[in-house]
Amino acid sequence: MFIRREIHSDTAAVRAVTTAAFAKSDTEVPVESTLLDELRSSDAWLPGLSFVATGDRGEVIGHVVCTRGHVGSELALGLGPLSVHPAHQRRGVGLALVHAVLGAADAFGESLVALLGNPAYYGRFGFRPSAEYGITAPDPAWGEYFQVRTLTAYQPTLKGPFAYAEPFDRV
Repeated sequence: MFIRREIHSDTAAVRAVTTAAFAKSDTEVPVESTLLDELRSSDAWLPGLSFVATGDRGEVIGHVVCTRGHVGSELALGLGPLSVHPAHQRRGVGLALVHAVLGAADAFGESLVALLGNPAYYGRFGFRPSAEYGITAPDPAWGEYFQVRTLTAYQPTLKGPFAYAEPFDRV
């Protein structure tokens, strides 16, 4: 497996991996695939924070992206979707992708990354419930599933409501 930045020619393969990872049936297009399409065409898309995992033959087997979000009026990132093709799940692909995108976000001087996900999975990356940092979820019902990972540039004064990129509200 190799982790690298996504390039334009990966777009169709990334969408196929996302669809395979989240499909509940053969005919349904998962909301995560539509969200990814919408994020790509938004101002929140950050090409430097879109990574793919490739297999032995160079095929795309996983993808992760962080897009521009905000805590109040301050810049932040929202992570997701994170997708791993079902044939490659439980082999460390997601782990490698999340580590890569968090490292890049930190290197770019970002303050924090927020996500909605399983605390048991994302806790291993240092994600904690957002309430511990005074950051409120877009939906209070998300509770402990809305999490934040602070990065080197984080300042404890960064508090308030988190807002994902606009496509998250629309899709």
